[in-house]
Amino acid sequence: MINYTIYKNESSNQWVTFVHGAGGSSSIWFKQIRDFQKHFNVLLLDLRGHGESKQTTFKNPFQKKYTFKSIAHDIVEVIDHLKIQSSHFVGISLGTIVIRQLAETHPDRVKSMIMGGAILKMNFRSQILMRLGNIFKYVLPYLVLYRFFAFVIMPNKNHKQSRLLFINEAKKLYQKEFIKWFKLTAEINPVLKWFRQVEVNIPTLYIMGEEDYMFLPSVRKVVEAHYKTAKLHVVEKCGHVVNVEQASVFNDKALAFLRQF
Repeated sequence: MINYTIYKNESSNQWVTFVHGAGGSSSIWFKQIRDFQKHFNVLLLDLRGHGESKQTTFKNPFQKKYTFKSIAHDIVEVIDHLKIQSSHFVGISLGTIVIRQLAETHPDRVKSMIMGGAILKMNFRSQILMRLGNIFKYVLPYLVLYRFFAFVIMPNKNHKQSRLLFINEAKKLYQKEFIKWFKLTAEINPVLKWFRQVEVNIPTLYIMGEEDYMFLPSVRKVVEAHYKTAKLHVVEKCGHVVNVEQASVFNDKALAFLRQF
């Protein structure tokens, strides 16, 4: 089972589960814990191979090829273990794809989704990045590739804190683990195409930075198409990792959305 951390709120029976992105860990939510715990029980997860979910603590599941379904199943395993019937889910970057996959396979477990820096389509630049990564993933140390990706996705001066946070977290990965996660890019396009086409009947709030130039345009289009369930808030002067760069705005908008339920 993947590593998890709980912050209980004895006056609430509602849960909020946080899912980080590739190369990160549950520690990237440090600016959210206090505000969310005032209203909800909080569950933080370390996805397989990240944070405290080290490869050595697993056997069979980690020998297989990673898929978004198998990673989503890791989350179901935890909430089953904790006897959580359903939860609100908050994700960042690639974590939003995992949450959307969970909503596809286990919609009864997902009360609502808050998607920060959501990835719904790989634009031309991100496609080039993936191809470069596939060419050099066995040649270059993974941190060289990761630093390059982080700088392309978060290039501005005000993105520096987010960029360094993710690079420092990525240092805890192993080269083999990075390659397993990178191989997920082979299935990302058909998965995202399906997610763009199919609107799940789950309330969804997208919180995007206005400087998230790689991913914001596609999110705008999807929200227009999925108008029955989806809403978008764009944070000014902010890049990809909205929960770190503009934590107070992220928390306020997310909590206001959750209080509806």
